[in-house]
Amino acid sequence: MAITNEAVQAALKDLIDHNTGKDFLSTRSARNIKVNGADVSLDIELGYPAKSQLNEIRHSVIGKLRSIPGVGNIRVNLTVRIVAHTVQRGLKPLPGVKNIIAIASGKGGVGKSTTAVNLALALAQEGASVGLLDADIYGPSQPQMLGLIGQKPESTDGVSMDPLLAHGLQAMSIGFMIDVDSPMVWRGPMVTQALEQLLKQTNWQDVDYLLVDMPPGTGDTQLTLSQKVPVTGAVIVTTPQDIALIDARKGLKMFEKVGIPILGLVENMSIHICAHCGHEEHIFGHGGGRQMCADYGTEFLGALPLELSIRELTDAGTPTVVGAPDSRAAEIYRTIARRLAVKVAERARDMSAKFPSIVVQNT
Repeated sequence: MAITNEAVQAALKDLIDHNTGKDFLSTRSARNIKVNGADVSLDIELGYPAKSQLNEIRHSVIGKLRSIPGVGNIRVNLTVRIVAHTVQRGLKPLPGVKNIIAIASGKGGVGKSTTAVNLALALAQEGASVGLLDADIYGPSQPQMLGLIGQKPESTDGVSMDPLLAHGLQAMSIGFMIDVDSPMVWRGPMVTQALEQLLKQTNWQDVDYLLVDMPPGTGDTQLTLSQKVPVTGAVIVTTPQDIALIDARKGLKMFEKVGIPILGLVENMSIHICAHCGHEEHIFGHGGGRQMCADYGTEFLGALPLELSIRELTDAGTPTVVGAPDSRAAEIYRTIARRLAVKVAERARDMSAKFPSIVVQNT
């Protein structure tokens, strides 16, 4: 019995990718559908990294196509293609970097750096090439979190720096160049200049996502990032308590004003589960992050627990995603990371490389 192309498309139309919440046909993930008698072959191209999900996705597609009466052999070729997406008007993507994502918070103490490093590691585990820039000039914490204290970047050309490598990440921080006990007593212009140099004079190697661990607040560093750095989008990290949410709202509004889209919000320290009795308690309040997302029409990417192990592993230089990869917290980080990558994939693609440069000369 011959299978029609329309029957294959109808089956794919009913199959939802749980990472995107959409079917594979409307997202144009299903490509090159070929029908030869009763046999079917097609490509599924994902715009986000999902190494841990590939077998599940392949089996779900094959299982759905098996429901077509009379279908024969089925071949599904699954690939991931991450591309550069649009940034602020007048800026072009950074060489060697496809997408820059700012991880920000309105205030300190909400676990932004811990969230940033674990999301970066989660994206790398899912198969992406990932960089992490520690933009907190006054209080760099990523060298400690990545187990790179005391290491220095090298320069192969005498002009730019090679990023340090840790757990599969490319990393750069002012903390690699100063003593761990040395305070940074710099004024704003020096801080913004240092940020630009760290970003643009680092030899990032084919990075799909460069996560920028921002300093807290809405000051010079944030303005420099928005005006001079091509940012695909920003993620706001907060805790559920009202005091943190007040500042988180300011951070969100700041990015909106400078034309950087908000990709979503992560609620950290959402719930504490007692290690002894299992009692659950919302120490910092409940539902604040979701309410903020509802108020501003942005996505709630996920909630993370307040756990002792998250702090211990990060202090030891082996953040949860690599230090306890099978833990519940690590799976939450990976789920948030995949959803973040999907939000980036939904952005309009950068097409600047498709157009030739036009030079007008007097002859």
